[in-house]
Amino acid sequence: MDFGVGLGEGGWDEDGALRAAVRRTAEGLGLALPESDGNWGRIAEYLDAGRGRRVTVYPPDEGRRFQVNFQAHGTRLACGWAADLAEAVRATAAWMGGAGLEETRAQAPFVQFRPWALAHEREPFGVVELTWHAKLDRVHMPPYNRHPRPHALLAAAHAQPVLRQLMPVNSHFNLWFSTSVKAFWKTRVGHTIHPYDEGLYGVWNKGEPLARTETPEEALAIVVAALPEGLVSAS
Repeated sequence: MDFGVGLGEGGWDEDGALRAAVRRTAEGLGLALPESDGNWGRIAEYLDAGRGRRVTVYPPDEGRRFQVNFQAHGTRLACGWAADLAEAVRATAAWMGGAGLEETRAQAPFVQFRPWALAHEREPFGVVELTWHAKLDRVHMPPYNRHPRPHALLAAAHAQPVLRQLMPVNSHFNLWFSTSVKAFWKTRVGHTIHPYDEGLYGVWNKGEPLARTETPEEALAIVVAALPEGLVSAS
């Protein structure tokens, strides 16, 4: 298939080119899609506010594949790379039409999801548990797959039962915790860990360095030891 057919001089770099190509492809397949959600430059995005669903389609990468993300209520549950725009459109139409993860993959085998997403679809997790799963899952998707140290830190934190109850918060790959899922910047608790602190894991408190460790486990041990007693789980 010639992915360049019908494109302007700018090709896929031209704003709106992908949205127009998706629309033409859907019409050719006899599939109905909602209007693209706003003017998002090179990407094509579709939203069903009633179902809380969103699909984002990205222009082809160097391997001529279209990246497609599938979200439900603000959390990405599935993704994949389609070699054919028609396949990406079929998956988009299925998800936006209310299909589940397995049904969407049956329509387009390129769709990938991990076991936690299927478990969440069947019996929704609480906000904190869902946040942990979504953050841990980012290691499988660019650009986060290029940053193993922050992921190692997050995985080590998740292994700590007391931290697993708290809301994990990232800022520029730094990790800290909150006792609330709402306005979590106001209810932060404990220290912050910087995974790129001179090649080590730096433990900081209120902008001041406390320690530097070689492993995330050592840094997290300092964080856990400094937590207040009787810490209330996030809610």
